[in-house]
Amino acid sequence: TTILIIVDREDLETQTGKQFMAATDFLGDQSIRAIASRDDLKKELSVRQSGGVFITTVQKFCEETGLLSERSNIICLSDEAHRTQISLGRTIKVDKEKKIVSEHKGFAQFLHDAFPNATFVGFSGTPLDETIQVFGGIVDSYSMQQSVEDGITVPLHYEARLARVFLNENQVKEIEDYYSECAEDGATEEAIEKSKRAMSSMELILGDKDRLKRLAADLTTHYENFISEKPDLVQKAMILCSNRTIAYDLYKEIAKLKPDWITERRAPDELKFQTPEQKAELETLDAIPKLNLVATRSPNDPKEMFELLGDKKHRQKLDRLFKNPKSNFQIAIVVDMWITGFDVPCLAVLYNDKPLKRHTLIQAISRVNRKYPGKEFGLVVDYLGIRNNMKKALKIFDDGKEMVDPVRLDPIEEAKEAYKVFANTLMTLKELFHEFDASNFFKEQGIKRFECLQEAEDFVLQQPPTGEKDSDGNEISFVKLFSSLVKRLRASYSICKNSEELSEQEIDWAHFFMTVLSLIAKTTATGISVEKMNKTVESMVHAALQCNGVESVLNAKKAEEIFSEGFLKELEEQVKPNTRFQLLVKMLQKEIREYGKTNGLKAREFSERLKEIVERYNNRDHLTFAGEVATDVINDVIALATKVQEDRVSFQKLGITFEEKAFYDILQSQREKHKFEYSEEKMIKLAREIKTLIEYVPTANWLDNNNLRNQVQFDLTALLYENGYPPDWNREVFEKVIEQVENYKKYQ
Repeated sequence: TTILIIVDREDLETQTGKQFMAATDFLGDQSIRAIASRDDLKKELSVRQSGGVFITTVQKFCEETGLLSERSNIICLSDEAHRTQISLGRTIKVDKEKKIVSEHKGFAQFLHDAFPNATFVGFSGTPLDETIQVFGGIVDSYSMQQSVEDGITVPLHYEARLARVFLNENQVKEIEDYYSECAEDGATEEAIEKSKRAMSSMELILGDKDRLKRLAADLTTHYENFISEKPDLVQKAMILCSNRTIAYDLYKEIAKLKPDWITERRAPDELKFQTPEQKAELETLDAIPKLNLVATRSPNDPKEMFELLGDKKHRQKLDRLFKNPKSNFQIAIVVDMWITGFDVPCLAVLYNDKPLKRHTLIQAISRVNRKYPGKEFGLVVDYLGIRNNMKKALKIFDDGKEMVDPVRLDPIEEAKEAYKVFANTLMTLKELFHEFDASNFFKEQGIKRFECLQEAEDFVLQQPPTGEKDSDGNEISFVKLFSSLVKRLRASYSICKNSEELSEQEIDWAHFFMTVLSLIAKTTATGISVEKMNKTVESMVHAALQCNGVESVLNAKKAEEIFSEGFLKELEEQVKPNTRFQLLVKMLQKEIREYGKTNGLKAREFSERLKEIVERYNNRDHLTFAGEVATDVINDVIALATKVQEDRVSFQKLGITFEEKAFYDILQSQREKHKFEYSEEKMIKLAREIKTLIEYVPTANWLDNNNLRNQVQFDLTALLYENGYPPDWNREVFEKVIEQVENYKKYQ
C-alpha cells in the first residue's frame, strides 16, 4: 500500500504536518518524505507500484497532473477535510469581450483524477455536508468535551454582551419611498430585491459608527478587567469582525481610546528583561504595537488602511509574533484569517462581532481552548447573540456520535433527494431546448463554444410567451420560465454536485443552462443598477440606525432554561401570582411564535388554547378572585408549555425531521377533518417529499414572484396527485397544504 498525506500548503511546515509525521511512526522502516515539486510528484507516484509514505500539498495537483495511477492500493489521508480537500467539480466562466469560455477545477478534483481508484480518508474537526459526500460517513469522532475531560484542551466559558441597535421608523419609510421611485425609473424587481437584501444585511448594521464607538469602549474596558485578575499570566485576545472595513473602523476607535496600544515596543514590559540572557532575548523580538489588524489588503483600500495592513511579509511577521508569548503583540483584530487552523496556546479570549454558524463557529471558538500554563479556561465574549447558533453547532459537530444536523437528512441522503429534483428539472429544460443544437458546447472549444452559448441566449430571448398565465392574468414569458427552472437546477446542483449521483454529461448540461442564464441576465439588465441603489440607501440606513449602548446580558443560562423546574421555582419565589401569570404568558407566546415559523398549523392550535386560558383569566370575577384561581390558570399555562415542547420534539418518534413534521401535521389534520383513509407510512413519505420539493425553491421572495409561486403550486399539485392524497381531489385540502408551505418558506 502507498500512503499519501494531503495537507494545505500553509499546513505543511506547521504543527499539523509534524503530527502527521509522528502518526506514521508505526509504519516502521518504510520511507516517509515530503514531495518537493509537481515533477517529483509525477516521477515518484506514476511509476511506483506499492509502498511508501508521502506528504504533499493538495495545491501540487493541477490540470497537467492528469492520471498518475489507477491502482486501488493507494490511501489518501486528507487533513482539514472541510476546505480545499472537498473542491470537486468545475466552474465555467465566460469573457464576452474576449469571447472565451474557460473551465476551472478545484485542487481536490485534480487529486481524484490522479488516483481514481484510491481510498480517500478525511480528517476534520468540523465536517461539512460536502465532506461526508466526498469521503463517506463518519468512521470515528472525538468531541470537544472528551478533549476537555482528557486534559487535551481547556473548557470554554461564554459571556454575552449585546450591542443593541434600533431603527428610526420615519427614516425607514423614506428608504421604502426611494425604492418605489427606483421602480418608477425602470429598476427591475430583481435588482430592487437584491439591493434590499444587501442593505438589510447584518454587516451594514455592525458597521454603524456610533455602535463601533460603544463597542470599542466596552471591549477595551472588559479586556483590561479580564487580564487584571491574573496580571502575570499571558492572556492574548482576538477580536473577530464581519469585514475588513468594519475591522479597520473598530481599530481606529480602539486606537483613539488606547493610544498606548498602538505604540511600538518589543515586549509589554521591557524593564523585566534584566539579565544578559533576557536582554539578548529582548533583542530578538521585533518592536510592534500591542494592537494589530490582520487581513489582506486591496489596491482600492484607503491609503492609511492599505499601509496598516501591509504585504504578505508583514502578515508573516504578525503570525510569528502573535504566537510568541513574550511579544508586545497581544491583541489581534481579524476577519477571516487565523480563525481556522491557527494555534496560539496563550490566546485566552475571543471577542466575537461576526455572524457565525456551524463549522466556522466551532473553528473560531476553538482558537481559545488550547492549553497554556496557568490558563484555566478560554473565554468567548459575544456581542451578537450567537449562543443558539453555538448550541446547534455543538450538537452537529460535537455530540460524540453523529456529526450531522439532527433535524436534517444525512448529507448523503440529502444529496440523493436533491438529485431527484435536479434530474427532473434538467429533463424539463432539455425538453424546452429540444429544437436547439447545443452540440458545439460539449464537443468544441474556443470561439465555437462561445458562439454556441450566444446562440442559446438568442434562442431563449426570441421564444414567444408560454401561453400560461400567472395569478394576475399576465402571460408567463419563456425567459421567466427558463429563469425559474435554471434557478431551481442551480439550487439542487449545489447540494448534490459532490455526490456520486451526477454523471459527467449531466454536469455539462447543468453548466450549459446556468451559463446561458448568466448571459441573459447581463443582456437584459436595465434601469438603475444595484450598485447605485446600494450607495444611496447605505447612507440612509446609517442615518436610521440608533445605538443605545452595550448591555451585559445576565442570567443567559436561565433564559435558555425557560419552563424548566428550576426556572419556574425561581420565578415563583420572586414574583406575585398575577405577575407570574403575565410573564409566563408572554414567554409562551414567544415560544409559540418561534414554533409557528416552521409549523403554522400547530402554532395556531396552541395560540387558540393559550387565548382561551387568557380569556378565562381576564373574565374572572374580581370580587371573588382568590389565589387558587391564579394558581389554576398558571398551572394551565405551564401544562400548555409542556405540550408545546413535547410537540416540538415529537418528530423524533416519527423518524422524520423537525421541518417535515410540519407537513405531516397538515396532512394528518386534513385526513381527520375530511375522514378519508390514508396510512401513516404514506403520510410520512409524502411529508418528506413535500419538504424536498420546496427546499430548493431558490428565491427568498418567492411569494412575490408569481411565476415561481405558480410553478411551486403546479409541482405540489402533481406531487399530491401522484401520491393519491387525498383519494378524491379536494380544493380545500390543497389550499391548506399550500398555506403550510407558504408559512414554512416565509420564515426559512
